[in-house]
Amino acid sequence: MPLSDSNITPSSQASSVRHVAFLLLERFSMMAFFSAIEPLRIANRIAERTLYRWSVLSIDGQPVSASNDMRLMADTTLEHVDRPDALAVCAGFAPLSLPTRALHRRLHQLDQQGCCLGGIDTGAFVLAMAGLLEPRDHITLHWESLPDFRERWPHLQVNESLFELGRRRFFCAGGAAAMDMSLAAIAQHHDQALANAVAEQLIHDRVRGHEDHQRLSIARRLKLHHRPLIEALHLMEQHIEHPMPIDTLAQKASVSRRQLQRLFAEQLDSTPAAWYLSLRMRRARTLLEEGEMSITAIALACGFTSASGLSHAFQRHYDHTPGYYRQASGFSKTP
Repeated sequence: MPLSDSNITPSSQASSVRHVAFLLLERFSMMAFFSAIEPLRIANRIAERTLYRWSVLSIDGQPVSASNDMRLMADTTLEHVDRPDALAVCAGFAPLSLPTRALHRRLHQLDQQGCCLGGIDTGAFVLAMAGLLEPRDHITLHWESLPDFRERWPHLQVNESLFELGRRRFFCAGGAAAMDMSLAAIAQHHDQALANAVAEQLIHDRVRGHEDHQRLSIARRLKLHHRPLIEALHLMEQHIEHPMPIDTLAQKASVSRRQLQRLFAEQLDSTPAAWYLSLRMRRARTLLEEGEMSITAIALACGFTSASGLSHAFQRHYDHTPGYYRQASGFSKTP
């Protein structure tokens, strides 16, 4: 069936076919991968010629399991792929447990050959471990993994943006943000009219820019309207490693401690201290799922002075210890 917008043609600035490779790592995000690749397919369809071609890679050429347990076939291995114009490392849970020295070597080789390297979801971890990221790079990844990344590479510039498109590096936060990144890349390589036509085919009526936030605002997320309460919650989320005293939170939110407690009770059915601790426990659980940081390091990152302090709080909150959670959930370190 012909498309009503089939008369859209790409600009002459990008007349050659662009080859994009997707390296799938175990437990990669299937949604992010498809969100990145579908706009490219639709761009070809609308332009009525091949603007993009893609290769699906795995480290060993074998099928790769996504985080939803579906397995995807690979076209070839990372080692044997012809040098693509761009290569996206697609990762998900526990990205640090998979990379190997051979993987790092090959990524460096592709970089030296002029391949643009990027990360989808937590793919930035792999590039950072390979030593391929610099302070001048604009980096983003899924918001749940941002704290761990910042702990490991404090010298790198990490943003909470949806995506980043640089000359030699690109990143997106995963999920639907991969679609926004691909649409932006289509506009960059060709023109905005083509990107808009692709977005229409995807029923994507608001194409987001890289500066858009990954998460809903606290007000929208929790359906809150009280500015002091929203400010206190924002401060809590921003100060997990060094928790702020409740009196300080109240002062910065321009209310008394009693007023703040009343707002938490009325709007959230909680106390400020209990809510704050719950945030820290969720952060600890996320870091445990990354599978690499020690319990002591996680304790410090979540505002505890010792591993035992975290262990006692975690056990009260989740009914088991951090070590047990890591082992039982399958997030323990890979030898």
